[in-house]
Amino acid sequence: MNVAFCFPGQGSQIPGMGQELASDYASARAVYDEASEAAGFDVAEACFHGSAEELMDTRVQQPALVATSLACLRAIEETGLRAAAVVGHSVGEYAALAAAEVISVPTAIELVRERGKAMADVATEHPGSMAAIIGLEDAAVEELCDEVEGAWLANYNCPGQVVVSGREDAIARLLERATQKGARRVVPLRVSGAFHSPLVRAVGDRLAPVLSAATWLEPRVPFVSTVSGVFEEADRIPMALLDQLAGPVLFTQAVRTLIASGIDAFIELGPGQVLSGLVKRCDRSVATLSIGDRESLAKLDGVLGARA
Repeated sequence: MNVAFCFPGQGSQIPGMGQELASDYASARAVYDEASEAAGFDVAEACFHGSAEELMDTRVQQPALVATSLACLRAIEETGLRAAAVVGHSVGEYAALAAAEVISVPTAIELVRERGKAMADVATEHPGSMAAIIGLEDAAVEELCDEVEGAWLANYNCPGQVVVSGREDAIARLLERATQKGARRVVPLRVSGAFHSPLVRAVGDRLAPVLSAATWLEPRVPFVSTVSGVFEEADRIPMALLDQLAGPVLFTQAVRTLIASGIDAFIELGPGQVLSGLVKRCDRSVATLSIGDRESLAKLDGVLGARA
């Protein structure tokens, strides 16, 4: 079985995330220690005891999510399982890159610390919102974005589910039109800005020198970018991460690339089950599992053994 590890993005956070695995695995706890030093605040405290409101702050949320995903990675590595490829959704790409040993864990946290700060500042200057639209074809939502000034398509999550981003008034108008066009559901997201839209393009000006100063190694595990939707090498990655900020997340396309390469199982590492659900909607024939706590990790052998 060829397994891809998937790393979730903002909106997946939950209070208490990672606490059980950090208690059970010293290697997982060590990730939080490294992350706290790199982030400049107690990441474990934020993850284990922070409120939902506190975790909404993108300056906290991004290091917390990446640390939790990498703590889950350390726990699953103790089972002996290794990935044939990695992929991440938005900020989850930084966890995927650390998993592929393109960057170190401290570097990943340092980068998302700066990313989170810059995104929070720009979101304050240019406020906006994001929402998922379920039950319309991608092309139909693209047409709506063309019609509504100040709204853009931000995430291609799976067939029949996309995310839009933009000014709050524009998103409200677009959601009303989407409902009129027959969308089954429209769901506001738990984020603090209009990410993956031109409203946050200024984040790139602040993040570019930080990315340029980092050391980027060739992936030890193949890495699929959700900016391009294809496998990427080290020299392309910093620019892709800049393009990611104001451009759409091509998760559907990335999943299809992985399946075409021979991947037949996807394991989501981190809180929630968002990516596992999206993968299943892309292709119901593949196996999926979300691992974020003791109970879910215990299911690993059963899921993979059934597919062997």
